[in-house]
Amino acid sequence: MSREKTIEIMDTTLRDGEQTSGVSFLPSEKLQIAKLLLEELKVDRIEVASARVSEGELEGVKRITNWAEEKGYLNSIEVLGFVDTPKSVDWMVEAGAKVMNLLTKGSLNHLTHQLKKTPEVHFAEIEKCIAYANQHDIEVNVYLEDWSNGMRNSRDYAMSMIQFLSQLPVKRIMLPDTLGLLCPDEVKEFMELICAEFPDVHFDFHAHNDYDLSVANVLHAVNTGAKGIHTTVNGLGERAGNAPLESIVAVIKDFTSFHLNVNENKIYRISKLIEQFSGLRIPANKPVVGENVFTQTAGVHADGDNKKNLYFSDLLPERFGRTRKYALGKTSGKANISKNLEELGISLEPDELTKVTQKIIELGDKKERVTTEDLPYIISDVLQNNSIHKDIVIDGYHMVHSKGLKPSVQLRMKIFSNYYEQNASGDGQYDSFMKALKKIYKGLDMELPKLTDFQISIPPGGKTDAFVECVITWDLNGRIFKTKGLDSDQTIAAMKATEKMLNIIEQIKNSNKTEKKNPYGNEYSPITW
Repeated sequence: MSREKTIEIMDTTLRDGEQTSGVSFLPSEKLQIAKLLLEELKVDRIEVASARVSEGELEGVKRITNWAEEKGYLNSIEVLGFVDTPKSVDWMVEAGAKVMNLLTKGSLNHLTHQLKKTPEVHFAEIEKCIAYANQHDIEVNVYLEDWSNGMRNSRDYAMSMIQFLSQLPVKRIMLPDTLGLLCPDEVKEFMELICAEFPDVHFDFHAHNDYDLSVANVLHAVNTGAKGIHTTVNGLGERAGNAPLESIVAVIKDFTSFHLNVNENKIYRISKLIEQFSGLRIPANKPVVGENVFTQTAGVHADGDNKKNLYFSDLLPERFGRTRKYALGKTSGKANISKNLEELGISLEPDELTKVTQKIIELGDKKERVTTEDLPYIISDVLQNNSIHKDIVIDGYHMVHSKGLKPSVQLRMKIFSNYYEQNASGDGQYDSFMKALKKIYKGLDMELPKLTDFQISIPPGGKTDAFVECVITWDLNGRIFKTKGLDSDQTIAAMKATEKMLNIIEQIKNSNKTEKKNPYGNEYSPITW
């Protein structure tokens, strides 16, 4: 589609976003965020603070304005000010800011009950404040607080306020849905009326998300005349938050003919930084920036992506600095797993791929998520299992681990077609298991190999539910071999590695019956399993 006018993006993460409960950015964090928003993401303007809040706020604004003046961004730095001549303007002069977003009352209800003033008095005070700001070389935009309620319940007042402001040196009039109560049809009706009445005025629309309608409301606002949109990264903001920058950029670019200056390729990077600084986790299913939104879970989807990208849309992850992923778990199919194997540069035979798929489904039933980092461990486990006959099985166990008492294990083993039970206590759960196992084998007059090395490792990431790979080295009368066990529980992983060892020594016994003497004179050669 052809691109028409440019829609300005004013991001208020550093002001309205900081009104999120529990969020407070340090001055140094504010500066880093401001730099990324303007230099990398290239939003048109940023609102960085409210005047007169605190000394910390003043320091943060000074840092930003000093940097912005040096880099030529000073006119893109905006500060919320109040109708309190001369206090807010003087504060801004001290902070070095050049653009004030003046907060006025956009509804008669707010004016009457909060300020307890008449429209005439309020208008006169606004005019005085704007004149004082202009005298100090400060440009003024004006917020009409509670404008949405004003249009619903006191339309004559709201329209007279806009008429009044349109005759003053005001660059932008900013229309907030302060309580997030509008529906898209109302936004369309109100914006069409105002833009028709005042075609030469620059209107910004400021949406809140209380009904989860902020993105839809923004779409209607730009299609009916709004020239600027206010956003926050990750949708931060009071109550349910503001219109999320990441979704707004995607929707305007994909569903309108308007141009944006925003570099959407940097969205994910900035989103993750704000997540870190704010301490608020991004929901996994949040559009554009959520962990899961470009992850195909169902195997049929991965298969469709292999066949002419059947499950692709214009919302491609590469646009936002991301990549498509294919989840591994109980709903995975071979196509999902093949995609992940390609990424790792691994190729499996068809029968091996089938067994790996079954193993992932089995593990996915026990664990919330199987990751790409888990995959090499799973493959190694499956390939080793392929070479071992399972004549001996850990058929059941009960473990007890209590403070002040030694751990104990009750163990049942199936050895060929017979079952054996023993219990034991030891210095740890695995030690207890091994002592119970040794009792069973001693009763059968069978010897176990010596455990010579025991290693535990987890895939990168270090999550508490990560798979654990246990590698145990055994010595059977000079023959050295290793077995691996994989599980989300460390003790169970070690037990699985031990179960493999028991089956391997049976195979060694069988091979010894037919083995010829080694021509090099050694009865046994070290092997790795």
